[in-house]
Formats: sequence, C-alpha cells, structure tokens
Amino acid sequence: MRVAAAQMDIVWHDRDANHARIRRMAAAAKEAGADLVVFPEMAATGFSMDTSVTAEPMDGPTPALFRGLAKDLEMGIVGGFVLEREKGRPQNVALAVDRNGGDLALYAKIHPIGLLQEDRHYVSGDHTVSFHLDDMEVACLICYDLRFPEVFRPLADRCGLVLVVASWPAVRQRHWDILLPARAVENQLYVVGVNRVGEGGGHRFSGGSAIVDAAGELVAHGGDREGLVIGDIHPQRVEEVRSAMPFLKDRRSHYRHQTTEGTVANSK
Repeated sequence: MRVAAAQMDIVWHDRDANHARIRRMAAAAKEAGADLVVFPEMAATGFSMDTSVTAEPMDGPTPALFRGLAKDLEMGIVGGFVLEREKGRPQNVALAVDRNGGDLALYAKIHPIGLLQEDRHYVSGDHTVSFHLDDMEVACLICYDLRFPEVFRPLADRCGLVLVVASWPAVRQRHWDILLPARAVENQLYVVGVNRVGEGGGHRFSGGSAIVDAAGELVAHGGDREGLVIGDIHPQRVEEVRSAMPFLKDRRSHYRHQTTEGTVANSK
C-alpha cells in the first residue's frame, strides 16, 4: 500500500483556501500512485479554539470533500476536522473514507491538550477505532495522543499501521521526531505522522511528517516545507519484524504496584 502524507501549509480560518489545497494535494497523490492520502489535524481551518469557525456536521463541507475526492480519485482518504455535536462542545476528529467514498471510521481525539486549552473547547473521545484498508488493519490517532504510549498498546494487537494526524508546533518539534519512531519500535508496526507547516494561531509549524517502519527505520521524511511524503507500506514487513524479534508476546498488561516506603525497615 502506497501512502501519501500531505504536509500542508494550512491557511488560518480559511476553509475554501484549504479545501483547494486538499484537492490539489489529493490529485498529486493519485498521480504518484498513492492508495491512501492523509491530511493533518483540523486540515480545513488550522488548529483553532474558535469553534464557531471550526465546527461542522458529518454532512458538512470538509467530510463531504473527503468523500467526494475518495470516490472521484478511487483512493482512500484520512483527514482531520472538527465535528459539530447536537449537544455540548464539538470534537476534534479524524475521518477515514474508502476508495468508493464510504465512511470507514471516525475517531475522536482522546487527549485534548490542556497546555493549549483544547480541553476547554473540545470534548475528548473515549475509545480507539481501527479499519481495514487493502491488506492492513489501520488506526488513526490525533497529535497529542502521540505522547501517551498506552493508547497505542491495544492497537498493536490488531493493527499493522497507525496514522497520527497533527498540528504539532515547531517549539516541540524534537519531541515529535523522537516519539514517532519510538511508537513504531515499541509496538512493531508502521507509524505515519502527518504534520502541517506554516503559521497559524500564534504558532509556527515545521512539518517533519514521516513514515516509519515496524523496526523504527525511516521510510520517508517531509522536511519543513509543504509537500507530499510518500512511502510504501508492506504488511509482510510487520510480520517479519515481529517474527524475528517476538517482543510483544512478553508483554505483561496486568500487574500490581507496591511501594517500598517503610516496608524494608519494618521487616527487620
């Protein structure tokens, strides 16, 4: 499966301009032979806390665009937008669409980032979700989720590929660069991180979108400019790595913690 990570320079609060970029980059991905193109977090608006600008329903312009492009280009599409809800605050989500334009999965970000007050404006999700695409089971997470290894662990049991769509700021770029291969290595699966570039909301973004294989080897990297990051995902590579280094079978998920404070002294 050939994956194209669309490292966009998202125009702040300009849905029409960003939709035009999404169309252009999706067409270029198809021309490059991609089976799947992945767009960043809040790809239509930028990572904004202004929900009057960002939020739209499931039949809104951005999910409709993803579905239409997938069908027209006969290519899978995953991308981030903000989902309006009937009651309460909206959610920061990623939608996966198959090559016929049908919805495969909708994931709501489990970890809104308190440092940027996202948790005050968006409701967190409460579960991961995976979907089947070509010969692989795939899951999608969103940005800050990358900092929490425990959310990846259950996915390793059933997935060979995890997508991370993001608006990860340049001030913490080094963390992004470290965590993508770390998650790939510890879970022995492909990780595709799709970040944006440019400026928006007072933040600068320097990209670093990457495709990392199940052994932590870099397949492709996007640098710090807008463009497509393209690489091939091989299901057999996941099987080879897990067979040669069968570490996951040694995992212990149920164990107790015991403090030793005072224990040693009292036992004498």
